[in-house]
Amino acid sequence: MLTKTTARPGPQGQAIIARDSAIMTGALTPRYPFVIERGSGSRVWDVDGNEYVDFAAGIAVTSTGHCHPKVVQAITEQAQKFIHIAGTDYYYDVQVRLAEKLAEIAPFDEPAKVFLTNSGTEAVEGAIKVARWYTERKHIIAFYGAFHGRTLGALSLTASKVIQRDGFFPLLPGVHHVPYNNPYRCMHGRREEDCREHCICADYIEDVLFKRVVPADSVAAIIFEPIQGEGGYLVPDKRFVQQLRQICDAHGILLIADEIQTGIGRTGKWWAVEHHGVQPDIVCSAKGLASGMPLGAVIARSRVMSWPPGAHGSTFGGNPISCAAALATLELVESGYMQNAAEQGQYIKDALEEMKTVHPALKHGRVDGLGLMVGAELVLDEKRTPAKDLRNRVERIALENGLLILGCGENTLRFCPALMIERETVQQGLELFDLSLSQAEREAGLL
Repeated sequence: MLTKTTARPGPQGQAIIARDSAIMTGALTPRYPFVIERGSGSRVWDVDGNEYVDFAAGIAVTSTGHCHPKVVQAITEQAQKFIHIAGTDYYYDVQVRLAEKLAEIAPFDEPAKVFLTNSGTEAVEGAIKVARWYTERKHIIAFYGAFHGRTLGALSLTASKVIQRDGFFPLLPGVHHVPYNNPYRCMHGRREEDCREHCICADYIEDVLFKRVVPADSVAAIIFEPIQGEGGYLVPDKRFVQQLRQICDAHGILLIADEIQTGIGRTGKWWAVEHHGVQPDIVCSAKGLASGMPLGAVIARSRVMSWPPGAHGSTFGGNPISCAAALATLELVESGYMQNAAEQGQYIKDALEEMKTVHPALKHGRVDGLGLMVGAELVLDEKRTPAKDLRNRVERIALENGLLILGCGENTLRFCPALMIERETVQQGLELFDLSLSQAEREAGLL
């Protein structure tokens, strides 16, 4: 049983939330009434002493769990040496060692070079600049449903929710969005079986975009998520991804894999793109790279990252403490957590498939994912009417029951716990989810 000392949130949590509301910007997405006091592994405790199973991992960030001893040790040891020196001006070994490791695991058969950033959105900004510099072209193709960040260039590529873009136009010119492979909800209005037989999303780039909107030889890059994250945890058909690679090869376009949420072992491989049998030209990484310390990376083929000194820089990118945390993270992921992600993720998918027999919202829904990046799309009926309000209610009830779980897309719940999560904790979290979904379905009159 989870430790519960008061209501969730309790009086201390409610007081902090009230203070936060008075002083913090209202721009943040409406948050959940959970105030953390500490965490360990895949469990967290709030300031009132209540215990929770964490299926969110800080939006797929705490890859080695909360406060892994080896990560904490690496952070502490580096902090006792030096905290900052500015890698844009000076050198330090821990940054070089991290870049060497990232180049070693890069998902392409060529030498790589690395630029370190503070975050995922900065990595995307860097990738845009690399692609434009190398190709001497201006246009970029992205996908509907994509989320690449909130800084202006990355936001221009993002097409997940209109609230993220509204009020910030004009955005970066030369960005063109096209449909992403999703047979369950084909944007072209085709039947699921036809879409699975042959997806026309990549064909659209050749047959429509290049003929009616922008010439292929002016496109610098196609950027895509190997699994669309904020778009609903959508795993595309590998043939779709392979066709993107073919289009890029045919027209001298760079392929950018945004692995910010999918990378660093989360899908059971270093990079989700490896599941598709495709090698990108540029990779963007962040989130789970340093177990919660702020760090991102642009990893590109050496011949592509050919920009001259002064073309890009960052005061805090590649912070030494973050680099030390990342090296410890990569060692832990490689030594067993990546395999654990594959095993526990499959267990979660199997469990959700079994739940379809008892949960109306899952019966006609979509369960999809790779490793510990699993999505469950909730629907109201066999017509697949999105159950957005129900999804939102499940999140809140789960929190009251002691489970942290986040939504994505319009009506999907994501299961993205730490890669080290134990089977016992997985089972406990699934039981809490099962209970919470039942409660929400009863409220909605589905049970």
